[in-house]
Amino acid sequence: MSFSMSRAEREEFLAGLHVGVLTVADGESSGPIATPVWYSYEPGGLLLLTTGSDSSKARAIAAAGRFSLCAQDEAPPYKYVTVEGPAVIEPTDLAKRTAIARRYLGTEQGDAWIAANPAVDEVMIRMTPEHWRSADFGKAET
Repeated sequence: MSFSMSRAEREEFLAGLHVGVLTVADGESSGPIATPVWYSYEPGGLLLLTTGSDSSKARAIAAAGRFSLCAQDEAPPYKYVTVEGPAVIEPTDLAKRTAIARRYLGTEQGDAWIAANPAVDEVMIRMTPEHWRSADFGKAET
């Protein structure tokens, strides 16, 4: 039995509300960076996230040119989607930054978070998903 998700299933899952875990190589002298992040994704589109322009994530992504992100359900039946692909770092897009904050905090708290955390040194990172891995262990129940 295969636990892999179909393309539609994995894209729908990734578009759901999950805190993602970003992973990126951090040079030859240390292990990879793995850190939780807020992100945005619409099926068939780009994966978006923001971070500080001088953060270790941004520097490592700029050097590597790509990163991975894993989203998961922590409650049974467990599910996860991991996506990996090339990344482009651009100036922050306030509308998209606000949409990500609202996605995780709701409109009122998201707007308050944006107001309290101006994007003085933030960048938008856009990933084009190339490689996918997924599992839906609920498929064992059917």
